[in-house]
Amino acid sequence: MKKKEDFQAIYWNRKKKKGVGQYILLFLVFVFTVFCFAPVLLVFISAFTDEMYINQHGFSFFPAVWSMNGINSVLRYGSQLLRSYGVTIFITVAGTLLGLLIMSMYAYSISRHDFKLSKFLSIFLLIPMLFNGGQLAGYVVFTSWYGLKDSLLLLILPLCVTTMNVIILRTYIANSIPGELMEAATIDGAGDYRTFFQITLPLLKPSLAAVGFMMATAYWNDWQNALLYIVSNNKKPLQLLLINIQKSIEFLLNNNNVPASARAAMGGTIPQYSSTMATVIVVIGPIMVAYPFFQKYFVKGLTVGSVKG
Repeated sequence: MKKKEDFQAIYWNRKKKKGVGQYILLFLVFVFTVFCFAPVLLVFISAFTDEMYINQHGFSFFPAVWSMNGINSVLRYGSQLLRSYGVTIFITVAGTLLGLLIMSMYAYSISRHDFKLSKFLSIFLLIPMLFNGGQLAGYVVFTSWYGLKDSLLLLILPLCVTTMNVIILRTYIANSIPGELMEAATIDGAGDYRTFFQITLPLLKPSLAAVGFMMATAYWNDWQNALLYIVSNNKKPLQLLLINIQKSIEFLLNNNNVPASARAAMGGTIPQYSSTMATVIVVIGPIMVAYPFFQKYFVKGLTVGSVKG
């Protein structure tokens, strides 16, 4: 007992004593955090800065004149903005859940060595990484053959399955889920579907959270597919709407025949820079709120799932 108490005393004494190296490391991490957070803070401040002040003095962390013109230029779209938010949230949630289901089942299949088609499916999975028909061929297939023009499915299906995400899930299954556990389930009479949904899928949560966050970010930031395929205003996602807002502002800036009433509605000055920062806030705001809840799964899923056993 005495040796155990001595060991505990030595441990706590060492833990209380922080060397110079630890303080230096903490300082470097703090400086790095400040440098990473500074651009984000500047975006938020610039969105509420007067446009004339930005034109005269540039961007500043401590502007002398504040204004809501940049935010109002984005919020002026009102119902359309809310509708685009709803479309983006729908395709993000639906696409992420559908993609995780398909890719996890695919990863489970190619991770089973007793599955006869595992090698074929593994090679088939790598083909899109090496060969691509191009954007024009994809446009013809989706619109002419499948008839999905102006459909929300075209905002979900193209990003639903990616090779790298399947590889991450497959590696996590191979390295972190014991094969003996699946063999025991097979001996007990469980089929592949029951083994997957009741054993493999619950143990995949860290990797699913990491891959799901990356997929959700990709869906949230996607605008190219919407620009190519979406025509109806009630189906436009948030990113496409914000691009249209920026184009409208650029048109007003480059057109000398802009009515005075249009300029008066924007506070007398067309807020080019402040409105751009306001659109950035609208885009990254929900992602910044959601990221802390996924951070621990994001790090764990990538580090564990990327180690080759």
